[in-house]
Amino acid sequence: MRRRTRDSMRMGETDLLAVRYLLSAQRAGRAVSPKDLAAYLKISSASTTILIDRLVKSGHVQRQPHPTDRRALIIVATSETDAEVRATLGPMHKRMMGIAESLSPTDAAIVASFLERIRDAVDAVEPSAE
Repeated sequence: MRRRTRDSMRMGETDLLAVRYLLSAQRAGRAVSPKDLAAYLKISSASTTILIDRLVKSGHVQRQPHPTDRRALIIVATSETDAEVRATLGPMHKRMMGIAESLSPTDAAIVASFLERIRDAVDAVEPSAE
């Protein structure tokens, strides 16, 4: 799904992660500063500035004054970007929900159990020592 969305929107993985984070924050009523975005993406402030510049230039985000701190800026996704993401993912999500809803209660329980066991197996992997 992410690959198709990236391809449709002509953006890289980090760009799409940033846009998804900004849209999620906007729906939750949270303001996102460049520092917040850098922390979320685990990238440097210099990389964040380059990322934001690129997304502003492509029309996906805007820099706006912070609502309570006149010295600060926040980063917001444009309404066009929100509509573009919804147009790209909406039909796909609808088809996926249709498949999930078509499962019998027994089949749904089997799938849920399988996914939980897979999650547990992945969670049990020790991070490599770096």
